[in-house]
Amino acid sequence: MREKSNPDFVEAIARGFSVVRSFDGAPSQSLSEVAQRTGLARPTARRVLITLQELGYVASKEGRFELTPRVLELGVAFFGDSDFWDAAMPRLRQLVDLTNESSSIAVLDGSDVVYVARAAVPKLVTLSVSVGTRFPAAQTSLGKVLLADMSSVELDDVLATPSRSGVVPPWDPDRGELDAVLAEVREQGWAISDQQLAPAIRSIAAPVRRADGTVFAAVNVNAHAAETTLEHLQNVHLPHLLSAAEDLGLDYALRARIPVATTG
Repeated sequence: MREKSNPDFVEAIARGFSVVRSFDGAPSQSLSEVAQRTGLARPTARRVLITLQELGYVASKEGRFELTPRVLELGVAFFGDSDFWDAAMPRLRQLVDLTNESSSIAVLDGSDVVYVARAAVPKLVTLSVSVGTRFPAAQTSLGKVLLADMSSVELDDVLATPSRSGVVPPWDPDRGELDAVLAEVREQGWAISDQQLAPAIRSIAAPVRRADGTVFAAVNVNAHAAETTLEHLQNVHLPHLLSAAEDLGLDYALRARIPVATTG
């Protein structure tokens, strides 16, 4: 459980989410397992589980608990309020057609990037990627773009959050090294990652901006180091990538201007 840094922090809600997250990689758990994985006392874990069960997010059978499909509502609230990620797919496919490389869009969640859209091509791969996949942000081109848009204080906060990706990258920069990298990203307007997340993974990313210029997502072109050089990524794929990122930002701004239909 994280330390409370805000007087308005609601610990009961935090406990509830910690219990939900404890099922990652564990389809079903006993009460003892939930308590152990969350660090909660057994009586507290039991009350949280009973509450989630009453709300329909957890089911129990023969002393074991499992999440119900209703938990998908928690993620759908992010994707469903705006179907922008689905609407972005034609842009990604167009980028894939131009580069013959896979392309993804990601957003920041703590110190991780989370993939929200992806168009892939059959290629040599060393990491499996799909919508919902998360990786440590600092080691990815997508993450560098997103981190570069933050103030120093915001960056401190994000980097203090442990990654939940389960990935241990070969590149582990100290803060000074990362600051230098992010300063370069801010200056040039794009980021590159050369096997910093995993061997043979090479990518280049650009920011997707709102109308006010703030970055809300990043889009990349991903390649295998044995097939695509850094020079090719930068000289051939980058212009297509920057154009796609700009188009995605314009699409987002246009959708934001569309009136939301109401009923009643």
